[in-house]
Amino acid sequence: MTFDRVYQRIIKFMKIKPSGNYRLMVGTDSQVHATSTVFITGIVIQQKGKGAWACIRKAIVPRKMLHLHERISLETSLTEEVVSMFTEEKKSKMIDIVLPYLYQGATFSIEGHIDIGSGPRNKTREFVKEMVARLEMMGVEPKIKPDAFVASSYANRYTKKAGKFSPT
Repeated sequence: MTFDRVYQRIIKFMKIKPSGNYRLMVGTDSQVHATSTVFITGIVIQQKGKGAWACIRKAIVPRKMLHLHERISLETSLTEEVVSMFTEEKKSKMIDIVLPYLYQGATFSIEGHIDIGSGPRNKTREFVKEMVARLEMMGVEPKIKPDAFVASSYANRYTKKAGKFSPT
């Protein structure tokens, strides 16, 4: 599916109930397989308490990426790439859907989900400040574990399956 089709599906989803509370969330996870590393980016539009529409984008690096910082950095880059496709014009059109309903409680936010955590036992804790700052510079609200469910749950589910397919 092209990005334009993804965007049109998101717009269609939001127009069903323009007075809703919407969160556009983008997050990437990776999985090292025998001969490649699979990256899955999840794109999710959620109407809080009422459901969601989601899709994935797959990227395969044809080698085992064993350095954690390199993988986390590429995950963040892939998330940034998708977020950047939501241009100011596209974001304005999304905001325009909920704008007439602001006084009825309608909301819209954009989040970048990073598959890292700050806990003392988390190997990725040393990368939190760097990756969070990267998303903040894009004007996106960064989320880390346990709040980064698009990366740590949704995308993660597909990284496991994706290794069974040939890298195309």
